[in-house]
Amino acid sequence: MKKLLTIIFASMLFVFCACTEQNNNMANQTDDTGKVISKATQEKVVKELLSKYGDAAKFRIERGVSQAASLWRSSDGNDSVFTQFCLENFIADSNKLDEVFSTFSKNLESLNGHYNQIMLDLREKMDLDKGEVSDFDLLFASYDPSSHFTDDFFNNKIAFIICLNFPYYTLQEKEELGKNWTRKEWAYARMGDVFTARVPAQIQQNFSDALTQAENYIVNYNIYMGNLIDDKNQTYFPKDMKLITHWNLRDELKSQYAKPDGLVHQKMIYEVMKRIITQTIPEKVINSNEYMWNPYTNKTYKDGKEVQLSPEPDRRYKTFLNNYLAAKKIDQYYPNLPTAIARTFDQDLEIREKDVEQMFVQLVSSPLAKQIGELISKRLGRQLEPFDIWYDGFKSRGTISEDELTKITSKKYPTVEAFQKDIPNIYAKLGFPKDQAQFIASKIQVDPARGAGHAWGAEMHEQKSHLRTRIPQGKGMDYKGYNIAVHELGHNTEQTITLHYVDYYMLHGVPNTAFTEAWAFVFQQRDLDLLGMKIKNPDAESLQMIDMYWQMYEIMGVALVDMQVWNWMYKNPDATPEQLKNQVIQIAKDTWNKYYAPVFGVKDEPILAIYSHMIDYPLYLPAYPIGHIVQYQMEQYMKGKNIGSEMVRMLSQGRLVPKVWMEKAVGADLSVEPILKATQDALAKINAKSGN
Repeated sequence: MKKLLTIIFASMLFVFCACTEQNNNMANQTDDTGKVISKATQEKVVKELLSKYGDAAKFRIERGVSQAASLWRSSDGNDSVFTQFCLENFIADSNKLDEVFSTFSKNLESLNGHYNQIMLDLREKMDLDKGEVSDFDLLFASYDPSSHFTDDFFNNKIAFIICLNFPYYTLQEKEELGKNWTRKEWAYARMGDVFTARVPAQIQQNFSDALTQAENYIVNYNIYMGNLIDDKNQTYFPKDMKLITHWNLRDELKSQYAKPDGLVHQKMIYEVMKRIITQTIPEKVINSNEYMWNPYTNKTYKDGKEVQLSPEPDRRYKTFLNNYLAAKKIDQYYPNLPTAIARTFDQDLEIREKDVEQMFVQLVSSPLAKQIGELISKRLGRQLEPFDIWYDGFKSRGTISEDELTKITSKKYPTVEAFQKDIPNIYAKLGFPKDQAQFIASKIQVDPARGAGHAWGAEMHEQKSHLRTRIPQGKGMDYKGYNIAVHELGHNTEQTITLHYVDYYMLHGVPNTAFTEAWAFVFQQRDLDLLGMKIKNPDAESLQMIDMYWQMYEIMGVALVDMQVWNWMYKNPDATPEQLKNQVIQIAKDTWNKYYAPVFGVKDEPILAIYSHMIDYPLYLPAYPIGHIVQYQMEQYMKGKNIGSEMVRMLSQGRLVPKVWMEKAVGADLSVEPILKATQDALAKINAKSGN
């Protein structure tokens, strides 16, 4: 599951690259977005600086003056003010430039860290299991303390000093030049990324508000499973089972593969999912156990009598649309990245959208999917159902019931404190030296989550990262919660290493969110090993490879739907929630029909639209399959090596662009080709053994 900080700091990326004029009138801000420094003035400034400092500084002078001019507004001063500013503030001396770099890095860490702490404090009721969240709590949670950061920094001209002296490099330049850059040159380049656009603070705050409202909507979207009934008025789930959508619903569906009567449970969960997607779910059964609900007929009952309840009024898609509309208002301030889609891929992921789509399509259209589908059908002894997209039987734990696993996890981790205390032992099992394990563990705080769980990283060295996990009071950690917690621990470990083991603050972090997901997958895949459950199976490696392909086959389809929906919204900016709902469902069905119907033998299934990320984590879903690709290539490289030391080695590179990071980490660029080849070999081995 995604680390929550990524979404909160997605807004900070906009903030770090944003500014507005002192005049808070929105109309005036919009009118002042055009370029005000003439080309002639820019050429004059460049000529004067070159005559003063020579051709050795030519690239920095030309790029810096152009950058500063592109962000200069009439409220900053006229051409003569701009000229004087550039002549007085361009830094040619390398020692002075390094001094400015060090000062800004130090102060930026302080600002980031304290903004981060304020957000943690203001969001406490929303994120942690500490009672009901009131509207007043929500107001605090939606407040973005950093929204005026760049207003101040452009107004006091610090932002312009950075723009003038630290060149911004395009993705192509970073990929081509960055292969030979020193660590300091990379850090300088990342400083050049800080101020690249000016977004008014109010627009930034509106974006933060939309994200908070969306998250609050999802975090409270629970289904009381003991209140689900079939046509015979029979229940199938424990009375007190409450599952958040989509994470817990999906994971409960997965857990049923290990049970002899699991199919009936899975079919019921699938009906619930479809009701959520189509918004035919009765609104009053959401987060409530007041009514009994038959998801097949969509009838509801109270005290044995049928009652008529209204469906959820397209709130899911109104929330989705609100995120889009809030993001779209930022577009005009990014002339080179004029859509949220462009900013997601070219700026945040630093992988081009067309390249991402090409990798995904290559994998989901592979004939391997049909072969694996046939293998799953044979293992299940029945025709495939659409929800078998989440088939979980290839994993080592696939033959172990979740109840058995929960007995182990609940005993081992009765409280969050117990999990906290065991983190150094988990690290020891992954090969971290004792002192390193103790240090990293000391930088992580485990908290009781309101939602399914998430990881929130630190932004300065004095802070701890936070692992939020859901542990029912008095019951201990169930297996679902444990599996998620191990995943989140992978995030926290990455967050800690990339802050404390990276040499420059400007390089702290990973290339993009997919890389933190990759490490979370590395941890999650070893959940049973970490419990001390070594399951011996000579086919384990082959089955693991097939399982990885199947997971990627599922999540890539989900990501393609998300990407297509955002492209549709940009083509239809005036869409209503109902129109968006219909289009999401249609895109999900079209994607299913193209890549999944040939495998499953059934058309027009909407299930690829169930992911909650589409609603509260805008355009985050592509990070998951990219993360799986990264994970596979890292796992292959780490075979026979110490995971702990390799993790530190790779992550201490910090935030390079993905292409360069991968080359230095594993000696190869991102590709699905090795995955397809390994899956083909694994299938051949399994089929040969079974006589197929």
